[in-house]
Amino acid sequence: MRVHAKRVGALSGGLLFPALSMADWTVNMTPGVTGTSNDIFNLHMTIFWICVAIGVVVFGIMFWSIFAHRKSQGAKPANFHENTLVEVLWTLIPLVILVIMAIPATATLIDMYDTTESDIDIKVTGYQWKWQYEYINEDFGYFSNLTTPADQIGNRQTKGENYLLEVDNPMVIPVGKKIRFLLTANDVIHSWWVPDFGFKKDAIPGFINEAWTRVDKPGTYRGQCTELCGKNHGFMPVVVKAVPEEEYNTWVAEKKAAAEKERELTQKDWSMEELMERGEKAYATNCAACHQADGSGAPPAFPALKGSAIATGDIAAHIDIVVNGKSGTAMQAFGGQLNEADLAAIITYERNAWGNKVGDMVTPKEIFDYKNQQ
Repeated sequence: MRVHAKRVGALSGGLLFPALSMADWTVNMTPGVTGTSNDIFNLHMTIFWICVAIGVVVFGIMFWSIFAHRKSQGAKPANFHENTLVEVLWTLIPLVILVIMAIPATATLIDMYDTTESDIDIKVTGYQWKWQYEYINEDFGYFSNLTTPADQIGNRQTKGENYLLEVDNPMVIPVGKKIRFLLTANDVIHSWWVPDFGFKKDAIPGFINEAWTRVDKPGTYRGQCTELCGKNHGFMPVVVKAVPEEEYNTWVAEKKAAAEKERELTQKDWSMEELMERGEKAYATNCAACHQADGSGAPPAFPALKGSAIATGDIAAHIDIVVNGKSGTAMQAFGGQLNEADLAAIITYERNAWGNKVGDMVTPKEIFDYKNQQ
C-alpha cells in the first residue's frame, strides 16, 4: 500500500506542477530564419486555425444536439432516410475548405522547389560519418567533422552547450544570398537537415537532390543527419554559419589560399616527426571512429590496426587499401576524400604508432605518384 501511495503522490505532483515535471513544453513549430521557413510556419498556423474552427463548429453542434435533445426532456428521434440538401452541403463545404487550404500550400511548395537563379552553389556529400562541402563557383571544398570530445560522449566529462552539434569546419554562407544545395552521398543514404532553414533533403548515392535557402539573419545554425546511416549516425552534425557578405568574401579568399598551400605540400620534404604529428591529428578525425584512437578496432567489422598485417606489412598494400578502400567491407576509399599530405601522414602514423614501429614512412609525393599510376 505504501508503494502505491508513493506512486500516486508522485503522479499527482507531476500533474500539479507541470513546470517541474517537464523539461520542455514546446508544442508548436518555430518560424526559423528564412523566408521559406516562415512561409511554412504561416501555412501551418493558417491550417491549424482552420482545423480549430472546424472542430469548434462540429463538436459545438454535436454537444448542443446531445444536450438540447436529450431523452430526459422528452425529445423523440426523427425518422428520415435522405436529405439531398444536407448531402450536397456536406460534400461542397469540405471541398471548398480543401481548396482554400491547397492554394497557399501549393504556392509554398512551388517556391520551395524553385532552385533557379542562385547566387552560390554548394555540393553537399554525405560520408560515414561526416559531410563534405564543395563550393562549386569558387573551386574549393573541405570536410566537416564532429568535434565533441570522446570524454563527453563517454560521460567522463561534463557535456558542453552544443554537445554533438559542433564541428571543426562549419559551412559558411553569406546572408541575403540565394544558396543552392546539390546533395548526394558517397556510401549510404544520409539526410541533411537544419531546422531553422525549413527544409530537409536526403543525400542518396548516385543521385543529386536540390534545395535552396536564403538566410536573413547572421548566426550559427545547427542540425543533424536525420537518416539512420550506421553506427555513428548520431555523431554527424550539420553546422552552418551565416555571415555578412564582406566577411564571407574574406573567408573565401582565405580558404582558396589555404587550398593552394595544401597542394604545395605535396612537393615539400617531410620528416618522420612532421608526418607523425600531422598523422595523429588526421587519424583522430578520419579513422578513430572505426579503428579506435588506440588502434584496437572493433572487430569483426572494424579490425585492429595495432600489430595488424596491413599496418606492419607490405607498404604498397597499406597505401592501396587507404587510397582505394576494400570492396565488400566498411573500409572507405580515402583517396578522393583526403589530400596527399594527410594520406601520407595517416599511413606513416599507422605504421609507427601503438608499438607498431615499422620505422618506414610515406611521403605525399609517393601518394601523388601512386594516384597518377592508377
